[in-house]
Amino acid sequence: MFPITAFAQELALGISMPQPEFGARKIFFILFLMLGPIKILVPFVNMSRRADSAFRRRLATRAILFSAAALTIAVLLGRSMLESFEISVPVLAMTGGIVLFLVALGTVLQQSSGSVERPKEAEQPVELVHALTPLAFPIIVTPYGVAAVIVFATLAGGQYQSQFTVGAIVGLILLLDWVAMLFAESILRWVGTALQVFAVVLGVTQIALGLQIILRSLCMIGVATGCHI
Repeated sequence: MFPITAFAQELALGISMPQPEFGARKIFFILFLMLGPIKILVPFVNMSRRADSAFRRRLATRAILFSAAALTIAVLLGRSMLESFEISVPVLAMTGGIVLFLVALGTVLQQSSGSVERPKEAEQPVELVHALTPLAFPIIVTPYGVAAVIVFATLAGGQYQSQFTVGAIVGLILLLDWVAMLFAESILRWVGTALQVFAVVLGVTQIALGLQIILRSLCMIGVATGCHI
């Protein structure tokens, strides 16, 4: 578990921020909701339906490598931009929470209205370039997932153990994404209906998580009071 470290932005703004702690389990749960494999299965199957297993493996591997590189670059640039533009961590967290809330709300409302259309097979064969977009970004590496990784990496500060914990969790989730893509057809074949129900539960959980992140951010900057963070 690691607390928020002192930032120059906080001193400049004159804000005394509380120091919430995040255990590895909570970090894993949050990042799993944002970067995990549930949202990847259907798009990957529809993209690679006409491809053989060797091509699907190469596509999945490249997508994960691109995702890992994108998250690494995002963390390095994100921490630098936080310092350069004096953006506090709570503001960044709130931004990610708002984006997560809006995206999850739109998805759940679309599911409840029954207007979700079945994805059609692509008329043109998928190419390896699709591993970068749309597979790596924005399907695997979501905007709110990027914000969450930057926040946790920034909270780790100079604590190497905390940095290793965040990196290991992100690596584990990307590994799960890779395995899920390799067995995507089998997973959907055996648990397709249950997965649809779980997707709805996941969407509602993401909405609640987005609101919780917004509330905690407001508490951290002192706008809201009486919060247990």
